[in-house]
Amino acid sequence: MTEKDYSGKKVAFYTLGCKLNFAETSSMARQFEELGFERVEYTDQADVYIINSCTVTAESDKKSRNLIRSAMKRNPDALMMVTGCYAQLKSDEIARFEEVDYVLGSGEKNNITAYINDLQKNHQAIIRVTDHRKIKNFFSAYSYGDRTRTFLKVQDGCNYFCTFCTIPMARGMSRNDSIANTIAEARQIAAKGIKEIILTGVNIGDFGRSTGETFFDLVKALDQVEGIERIRISSVEPNLLTNEIIEFVAESKRIVPHFHLPLQAGSDEVLKLMKRKYTTELFASRVEKIKSLMPDAFIGVDVIAGTNGETDELFAQSYQFIANLDVSQLHVFPYSERPGTFALKIPGKVPVVVRKERVQRYIELSERKHNMFYHSQLGTTRAVLFEHQSKNNRMFGWTDNYVRVEVPYNEELVNCVRTFKLETINNEGHVEGKIIN
Repeated sequence: MTEKDYSGKKVAFYTLGCKLNFAETSSMARQFEELGFERVEYTDQADVYIINSCTVTAESDKKSRNLIRSAMKRNPDALMMVTGCYAQLKSDEIARFEEVDYVLGSGEKNNITAYINDLQKNHQAIIRVTDHRKIKNFFSAYSYGDRTRTFLKVQDGCNYFCTFCTIPMARGMSRNDSIANTIAEARQIAAKGIKEIILTGVNIGDFGRSTGETFFDLVKALDQVEGIERIRISSVEPNLLTNEIIEFVAESKRIVPHFHLPLQAGSDEVLKLMKRKYTTELFASRVEKIKSLMPDAFIGVDVIAGTNGETDELFAQSYQFIANLDVSQLHVFPYSERPGTFALKIPGKVPVVVRKERVQRYIELSERKHNMFYHSQLGTTRAVLFEHQSKNNRMFGWTDNYVRVEVPYNEELVNCVRTFKLETINNEGHVEGKIIN
């Protein structure tokens, strides 16, 4: 890494996609700040623009291309760097933009400042992309900004190769840092005064594949970190969220009753087409186990609408299965064709208009479930962590089981956990109530 001092220079980031990308962007930004750069908004004039891209959908690819053009209009002499999943999968496509100086793959993120080259623009884009089968390094990362909650990256890559997904090709095989190093990062976070850690990764339940440890080992170790009041497990594959882990969470004072389970389809036939590693029966058993031990737990569910092979009958089956689940919210995505995926070979393409109709039906179901969950919490008292964010002299916070609350702004509450009685739901869909001294 260059030792040149870049004091007075400005760097701007734009992050697309998942929380994992946000954690990585935050860590990349700290690398630039250590060299003297000031981080500014992407809409500001900067000396370096960096897009941390996503390629889950065709829309995210398009947005990356638009962001390249908009930045160069603000400062044509700025260094333009594109990294992330889109850069890994379609480096040649990005390199055709004359404004782009560097296309850096997933394996190059952790050393991004090595490419700034005294801020000299290139005559044509330089591509540095490691084949996904050869990506071995683990880029440790966590988000840091509002001093309240942070996303801690604990795992990267995936070995599952679901038929609709490009992530293994975009991020490589499953890998992680050791538990000892991950705990050391958690202690650094605690020393900054951050109260809540959200674990993030591509397939965090697969933690330990590269170190001979297990995700359960990690969860137990994190539960012992002093100074962190809350840990959210985030998204875990249902086949990897064991009853042993669920039982441990139910007894933990730090790990909160909030789960996110990627289902993708409520039909065993569609799950087979997707090459998912569980059945609807197993998924339902995980939900039942959580609710039996933690009746007030929040459970979010990912679902994809309109994948190839999903007939009207199979969608109806999926919809009914999800409607009968005791879950709190759905994260709904329309199926998006991605080059290189096996799903493209599956017969029975669902028209885009039908995909949109199915998405809307799922969204309406999600809104009903979310509303029911919020109403079920009225009259209860929960621990709320209040955030810096404010609007119209109002501030917000989250209960341990992921209910968003709203109160009049009080600076003394920022980054504090208080016992709160949930009383009413306002027009914005937030819960109001009172702090219990």
